Amino acid sequence: MKIANRSVLAVAAAGLLLAGTAQAGDPELGRTKAAPCATCHGVDGMGTAPNFPVLAGQYADYLVHVLKQYRSGERENALMAPFVADLSDADIADLAAYYAAMQGLVVPEP
Repeated sequence: MKIANRSVLAVAAAGLLLAGTAQAGDPELGRTKAAPCATCHGVDGMGTAPNFPVLAGQYADYLVHVLKQYRSGERENALMAPFVADLSDADIADLAAYYAAMQGLVVPEP
């Protein structure tokens, strides 16, 4: 098999693997599901106090990963645990898509 063909197969296989691991969420559904989040993370996703993380503009894959960690108990947080306990994978994907679509913090270039 030629090297070019191997490269194409490798890229295709990687794409299939990634497609199977990430579920694209619906930001509009996420907006409706995010009402409980606003108390700490703000309606704009920017946090209501310095100790609450900014969610606006975060990578959706990161948010999915973290929310699943909170849900499973792998990542412990007494405030987050009751909010994520009953979230489905689809709920998590929708919330992640919603916050990822928001305008987040701008980090100045050095």
